[in-house]
Amino acid sequence: MRPAPALLWLLLGWTGVGVLVSLQWLPLLAWLAVAALIALLALVDGWRLQGEPSPVCRRDTPPVIPLGPELTVHLHVLAATKRVQHVLVHDLHPAEWAVHGMPRQLSLTPGRELLLDYTVTPSARGQFVFTGCQLRLRSPWRLWNQRRVVGEASTIRVYPNFAPLAEMAGLSVEVASRSLGARLQRRRGEGTEFHELRDYRLGDSLRKIDWKATARVGRLISREYRDERNQQVILLLDCGRRRLAQDDRLAHFDHVLNASLALAYIALRQGDAVGMLACAGEDLRWLPPQQGSGGMDMLLGAGYDLQALPVATDYLSAASALQSRQHRRAFVVLITNVRDEDDQELRTAVAMLSRRHLVLVVSLRELALDHAASDVEDSMESTIRGAAAMHYLAEREAMHDALRREGISTLDVSCSELSGVLVERYLSVKRAGWL
Repeated sequence: MRPAPALLWLLLGWTGVGVLVSLQWLPLLAWLAVAALIALLALVDGWRLQGEPSPVCRRDTPPVIPLGPELTVHLHVLAATKRVQHVLVHDLHPAEWAVHGMPRQLSLTPGRELLLDYTVTPSARGQFVFTGCQLRLRSPWRLWNQRRVVGEASTIRVYPNFAPLAEMAGLSVEVASRSLGARLQRRRGEGTEFHELRDYRLGDSLRKIDWKATARVGRLISREYRDERNQQVILLLDCGRRRLAQDDRLAHFDHVLNASLALAYIALRQGDAVGMLACAGEDLRWLPPQQGSGGMDMLLGAGYDLQALPVATDYLSAASALQSRQHRRAFVVLITNVRDEDDQELRTAVAMLSRRHLVLVVSLRELALDHAASDVEDSMESTIRGAAAMHYLAEREAMHDALRREGISTLDVSCSELSGVLVERYLSVKRAGWL
């Protein structure tokens, strides 16, 4: 317990009485009587506060939330005494999160439950704990304040931002892909996998007519084809130090996870299986390809706590690990940040994967370097910085050209373009039948 302002004012008044006693304006007995009265009041008030039951607090939070959007937390507070309780409430949310609406001063009426809403914004992915609810209670005579922690701790997991995926649930694959920024070209030709027989439609090619079925039913029947299903997509994620770069409030690695989930969602909707291999140094996390709605749950569960680490990425180790685990041909999407010092190791790793798989190397651009190369001012420091950035970007582009000359598809994109470009390239691969 801590003294409240009222008790401090009483003690200040007692000090004033002592001054009057020292000036012999009041007898010593008056000073002692005031001291005894204050002590008695403080003891009784503190005893009453100590024996007073704590209000009941209950928190409503979902077990899983996406990184990015604000979360509204519902806090239920119920008085546990027969008198009005004056309480300062502060929910013990994770310390790194931004919060709006806490702490709150309440007057709790007996028998009535108050509902408090406040918002928090997660700052990172992973598992976090609300440790309880901190209350500052005021004693009946307002001489003491006491802090108590009540309520149960609750654990919450912060996943990559899956909110856009939920919005696409009722959309077709093409509409969902366009909503992610993919520029889809008009299909030329037909899919490669037979889907169903249907009635002939005006404009169908004669090659689509199934003459045996037409003879059986006495009317024109066409074959319907679709893109081949049951293929496999592997997301090969670089979790090394280059993913720690940050162009906005999200790190590059968070952008990579969001884009990877968007690609996985479209691929699963297409009937393909999606797996993941995350690599940071020599540490690997492997998720075998999964199909259906359960595949997305598996990806979210396996990747929500992945973090970029300040270590160099071992591309050869990652390629060897993938070769030993993934025996069936797959579309391997390696998302990294290509630099000239990676030349030999990266090209060797990609060549190893290309012997069995169709590989796409996606290199994420750092906008800070683009700005440094373009914003050259009339100063020596700015000129040197701009020249260094331009040299770096030229070496980077030379590395991309070297990969393309060896038959490896490469993409050089910014964070904002990543989701749309990944989906666009995946659908192009599907429609071209390259797998």
